Amino acid sequence: MQLKKTIYLGGVGLGLLVHALLSDHVYAQEPKPLDEVVITANRSPKKLADVGKVVQVITADQLARSQGRTLLEVLNRVVGLTVGGNSTGMGEPKSIFLRGASGANTLILIDGVPANNASGVTGEYDITAIPIDMVARVEIIKGGNSTLYGSDAVAGVINIITHKDYNQPIHIGVLGTVGSYESFKQAFNGGGLIKRTSFAFNGSNLTSGGFSSAMSRNGSSSFEKNGFEQRALSLRVGEQLNDRLCLNGNFFWNTNQASFDAGAYQDVLGNTYSKTSYLGGLGVSLSVLQGELMINLSQNNIKNHFNYTAPSNSIAHYESEISNLEIGLSSPLNSLISLTSGFSYKYSATKQANAYSALGAHNAIISAFASLFLKTKGGFRSELGGRYNYHTQYGSNLTYTINPSYLFLDRYKVFVNLSSAYRVPSLYQLFMPQFGNTLLKPEHSTTFEIGFDLAILLEKLNISLSYFDRRINDVIDYVPIAVNRSMYINQNKQKDRGFELELRMKPHRVICANVFYAYVTGGLYKPDDLVINNLYRRPNNSFGANLGVIVMKKMDVNLMYKFVGKRIDQDYGMYPPTISDLTSYHLLDVYIQYKPKSRLALFADFKNILDNDYVEVIGYTTKGFNFTTGIKLEFFQK
Repeated sequence: MQLKKTIYLGGVGLGLLVHALLSDHVYAQEPKPLDEVVITANRSPKKLADVGKVVQVITADQLARSQGRTLLEVLNRVVGLTVGGNSTGMGEPKSIFLRGASGANTLILIDGVPANNASGVTGEYDITAIPIDMVARVEIIKGGNSTLYGSDAVAGVINIITHKDYNQPIHIGVLGTVGSYESFKQAFNGGGLIKRTSFAFNGSNLTSGGFSSAMSRNGSSSFEKNGFEQRALSLRVGEQLNDRLCLNGNFFWNTNQASFDAGAYQDVLGNTYSKTSYLGGLGVSLSVLQGELMINLSQNNIKNHFNYTAPSNSIAHYESEISNLEIGLSSPLNSLISLTSGFSYKYSATKQANAYSALGAHNAIISAFASLFLKTKGGFRSELGGRYNYHTQYGSNLTYTINPSYLFLDRYKVFVNLSSAYRVPSLYQLFMPQFGNTLLKPEHSTTFEIGFDLAILLEKLNISLSYFDRRINDVIDYVPIAVNRSMYINQNKQKDRGFELELRMKPHRVICANVFYAYVTGGLYKPDDLVINNLYRRPNNSFGANLGVIVMKKMDVNLMYKFVGKRIDQDYGMYPPTISDLTSYHLLDVYIQYKPKSRLALFADFKNILDNDYVEVIGYTTKGFNFTTGIKLEFFQK
């Protein structure tokens, strides 16, 4: 029955494609207006014209035309960002590589609050826990941003902003999709404003029969399919007590369940996991001193449980608890200078046990930061900031930001950014028996950027180019120190550099396109001056193009192309692991959306329509041609 449903709805999607080709919204990114307001770049609302950093925004309109996709699939279309393992099985680990940096060097925020996993080896957050249905907007700020956001903001910051539905009538939406690999999704959302109370809620249920995560060396098709299930609920509430004071709260719950294989090329029956995330917070916003005082308290808990039938026939349990308190003030000092300052306290703890070891540990970090922003009438802007951090394990460290920019004729922006950043060692790296090292220092980095953003033709043509050079010192490495003994130490330097070019066009009111190219190179410099290419799964060259066309008044067709250049990866199917080359590949997708009514949308998403065979992670399979079709309905209060 499920197979018949899949074939039927796939036919519906193909019918939509034919109808579209025979017959005022566009998915491809339009030329970005410099008067668009972003929050993440300076921790306060600023127009893009005033921001001297590289900013990418995934808008609500783009997300609305990504129904049936995952958040990672949408992020993978951003210039300079590669999602490692994006097309592997849904239950397999994914990593975000921003400008060639490791996943642990990109900070994930949810509504401005840092999200981490204290039980992980590196502490990075698993973004697959966030269903796209709860996301209203994404802001990506590239470059070192530790002055404003603390640890992990080395390559950049990704702020995932959820729905809040302020000043909207009460509404409810429902969505249903079906797709390849026996994948089915049901979701609902709603919200609105009742007097002074705003609210937004989301829920989703996703199941997929999947395919074998492990690749067969001899092409055998007998490997077990690895299924995946995800359930999520979220709620966000705001109460405007008076014209100056607002209270807000949020809660997010997610659980991912999947079966997984024993490793590269290794199929196994019975390996399963359950990963559960809880995120809650309370906040106060008070208008004061012609600015805003914000106090936020959040709690982020993660519980991951693994059942292994092979190779160890055992269980493993990992718990993470992170508490955050942040106090921030954004206020103008005079007509030219504004101040953003604040204080943060973060407590991290983990309890974990597996067949080989157990760990219970905690630490805390206290930070204070301040940033001055200068804006003159002549077009000159500049940010100057610093941050002091005290960590209960390694002591103190400092970061800084120097970021001048100039806006010519309100259309042409040039900028320079010199910043430092840091990443603290994880609890695992500090305290894990036999492997940990309590003497570890944080990795600290400096990044130099220069670039421009030119609105050549207003709302018609935009060109942006940026160059970066990033140096990371005291890189934490896992090295042998004795026979059958290895541990984490600070010893190496990482040097990366590259550039990104993006062209956005809107030659006609029904046509919109963007083209981008990114280049990155780098390596690990060991004490003996040995240089090692360690940009695993990260291409030196990547290229993409997106074209959106309104083929009839109520229908959009979007073509999305991406080329991923040669990479290297470690082959863990061999012992000891060897380094192998991965060939380049290209993907072409087609997305169609038809809205016969303003509150009804039908969509079909065809991915890898050329059915290209490629490898993202050695020993693991990737998706061939696959599709998702669905329907979304919205109901508004009259």
